[in-house]
Amino acid sequence: MSEPDLSTTYDPQLIEQAIYKRWEESGCFAPSGASAADRKNAYCIVIPPPNVTGSLHMGHAFQDTIMDTLIRYHRMSGKNTLWQAGSDHAGIATQMVVERQLAAAGKSRQDLGRDKFIERVWEWKAESGGTITKQLRRMGTSLDWSRERFTMDDDLSAAVIDVFVKLYDEGLIYRGKRLVNWDPVLHTAVSDLEVLSNEENGHLWHFKYPIKGTDEHLIVATTRPETMLGDTAVAVHPEDQRYKHLVGKSVLLPLVNRQIPIIADDYVDPEFGSGCVKITPAHDFNDYEMGLRHALEVINILTPNAAIDLPGTAYDALDRYDARKRIVADLEKLGLLHKIENHKLMVPRGDRSDSVIEPYLTDQWFVKTGPLAAPSIKAVQDGRIKFVPDNWKNTYFEWMNNIQDWCISRQIWWGHRIPAWYDNDGNFYVARNEQDALMQAKAKHGKTVVLKQDEDVLDTWFSSALWPFSTLGWPEQTNELKTFYPTSVLVTGFDIIFFWVARMIMFGLKFTGQVPFHEVYVHGLVRDGEGQKMSKSKGNVLDPLDLIDGIELEALVKKRSSGMMQPQLAQKIENTTRKHFPSGIPAYGTDAVRFTFASMATQGRDIRFDLGRVEGYRNFCNKLWNAARFVMLNVAGKDCAQAHENFALGAAEKWIISKLQQTEADTATAVADYRFDLMSQSLYRFIWGEYCSWYVEFAKATLNDDALADSRKIGTRRTLVRVLETSMRLLHPVMPFITEEIWQNIHQLAGKSGDTIMTQPYPTAEVEKIDNSANSEIDWVKSVITAVRSIRGEMNIEPNKRLQVLLQDANHKDKAYIESNTATIKTLAKLQQLDLIENETEPPESATALVGGMKILIPFGSFIDKQAEEARLEKEIGKNQQELAKATSKLSNANFVDKAPA
Repeated sequence: MSEPDLSTTYDPQLIEQAIYKRWEESGCFAPSGASAADRKNAYCIVIPPPNVTGSLHMGHAFQDTIMDTLIRYHRMSGKNTLWQAGSDHAGIATQMVVERQLAAAGKSRQDLGRDKFIERVWEWKAESGGTITKQLRRMGTSLDWSRERFTMDDDLSAAVIDVFVKLYDEGLIYRGKRLVNWDPVLHTAVSDLEVLSNEENGHLWHFKYPIKGTDEHLIVATTRPETMLGDTAVAVHPEDQRYKHLVGKSVLLPLVNRQIPIIADDYVDPEFGSGCVKITPAHDFNDYEMGLRHALEVINILTPNAAIDLPGTAYDALDRYDARKRIVADLEKLGLLHKIENHKLMVPRGDRSDSVIEPYLTDQWFVKTGPLAAPSIKAVQDGRIKFVPDNWKNTYFEWMNNIQDWCISRQIWWGHRIPAWYDNDGNFYVARNEQDALMQAKAKHGKTVVLKQDEDVLDTWFSSALWPFSTLGWPEQTNELKTFYPTSVLVTGFDIIFFWVARMIMFGLKFTGQVPFHEVYVHGLVRDGEGQKMSKSKGNVLDPLDLIDGIELEALVKKRSSGMMQPQLAQKIENTTRKHFPSGIPAYGTDAVRFTFASMATQGRDIRFDLGRVEGYRNFCNKLWNAARFVMLNVAGKDCAQAHENFALGAAEKWIISKLQQTEADTATAVADYRFDLMSQSLYRFIWGEYCSWYVEFAKATLNDDALADSRKIGTRRTLVRVLETSMRLLHPVMPFITEEIWQNIHQLAGKSGDTIMTQPYPTAEVEKIDNSANSEIDWVKSVITAVRSIRGEMNIEPNKRLQVLLQDANHKDKAYIESNTATIKTLAKLQQLDLIENETEPPESATALVGGMKILIPFGSFIDKQAEEARLEKEIGKNQQELAKATSKLSNANFVDKAPA
């Protein structure tokens, strides 16, 4: 027998990158065509665009495994498939990266000026902005890289400007002074997604506000004393009997001596603090809404740096926290500090700067979302868009029904610049370009005027909202747009349903008249094995590429402890690493990591990443590799019925073919339901549990049985290779590399042709090949062999000792199965003798097991100790009696029975 081309041991690093290079160079990832005629057969996913500054993390790896599984499955199922590649310009994150580089050279972006700074960002993007796309290739993702897009590409930028102008012309974009999340370090408004709120230790200060015209005072409580300088009211609950008589009167605001009213509002919680709340409309979102309801004055007391901006006061130009200390001290001197309490509170911090975010009143651009939200709600209600799992639609509805106008301007330089130009009088002109703006200004003034473009750029989520159709060529009616839009499914995390999913639906319906996707598969958050969120501060972050390619301990510790990390944190990471990886992370390979992710893709909210499972699925790869080598050794150069039908199938062949059909059906159902965990379980159970563990062993027995006809051996070889080849196609969407390598070595033996497994048809169940009779027979054979093996294990009998086995109380079917399968049972159970004894015959004292009503008897003797067997049986009887008692107790409990399923 010639050696197979597969190496003796499975080494993913030897095969994976070479295979991917072949795939990409051969154009396998591109769709088969793009025309309106292809629409019915089209399947499209647009990748949630990763930040151009990003690198692959566990969430990406999990999400991309799901998308690639879907894409490969539908490509093999005959769909005209496009997985649209691309990345996001990540305005704030990218600007920070380049500004840090400038700072290291002693410069700032202001030193360069806007145009030179933007040039510098593009240079960085060209040199360093492709890290994550290289890493996605390492994950085996079959994105169409030939169509890779970037949110700042010229045509995508033109689409963004077009949308802005159209929305403005319809009155759906406006400019106004509103309260926003303000980052005092970055000097820009930020979205809610960029604000991380965590519980921190703080204080609750109680101050006395004198009631005008009396010697009395109200006590108000606050966690931010410095904001009192901007108070314009004190509020109480309208039903609070303690203060009803004061509503309509005024207090004198300490330190600034401004008279402010006492108002009543249902928002006030009478149980919090004293039941009196200070109202600062310019520096609190809830206070702002209350200010609108009561027409309160709005006083901004902060600069963009979060310093006090009150000229003529003792606090002007002080940092907010320095001002806080002085205000508290001054109130204490005046006898107006009532008390200070320790207090835990949620503190909002910018995810980029880590600075405490301030609600800040500033001029910004907004999208009026109400008119866009209504049709977007209806699209989900009427089923044009389906959420999976279905319960996520409730989260969507909750947000959409209470949607606020969207602040779309950001005070940075990198991004899509607001297409508005200002004249010297403060009038602005929204246009697609400066020339159109000048024409508008000339029409207004009757002469040519000098204009200056708005300094702000658009929120990154604005361009991302266009992603499903702008990447396909909109506003041009391209063939790609006609073919692949609406896209098939969006795969995303639950944390951006509001920020991205909802906005894509709003813009998609508004500008194309169609939904952007038919289904939204919402996956959970990848956590560590203990269920903790992965974060650097906890020392539990894993790099998926370290799992794929392996990394030595010292390199891993150095990598995870580098940067601006505190020494204590670095030590914590090192300790965690040594606990899990005493000598470093082994190279598990892409396939094992991907299969782990797929196996965890339940429809729950959290996903626990278990390193033990990666190890297990690496072993699965080994098992598969060795099974393939066995098949090749036994079929290569031999007749396995590629070109004729002169073969016979035994029960084992019919059984494994039946199991294959059921697996094919289960896989199709699992993919349709987005249950990748069930898909993985079904494939694992069949390939390892049925094919490798049982059928390969049955095949060995058949091929080594000289008494069998050649037609049976031909049938066995045929089944070995064909089931393996089909299994590789079944498994390919989840484990692309090992399946390609094995398929390349066996497909011709299975009568298949083609350059790559990627373009082979995905197997579909042929129910007529399900043979229930063969299934029953082989299940019986397996039970007999398993029973003998169990006795061996429990009695510590050496695996290779040839045993005598007696079978008693066999019925008619048992006897038929014995007659057909004696040779197989003797070979696989390693028996010297297998005898059927009559039911009335008194058997020798034996170790016993049952298969149905038939007894498996291994007589006591040199291999089995009678007392040990009696002890084993007593233990098993005791265990069964305990289970019986527990079940009886439950069934005698009326409460249990009433609530239990039928």
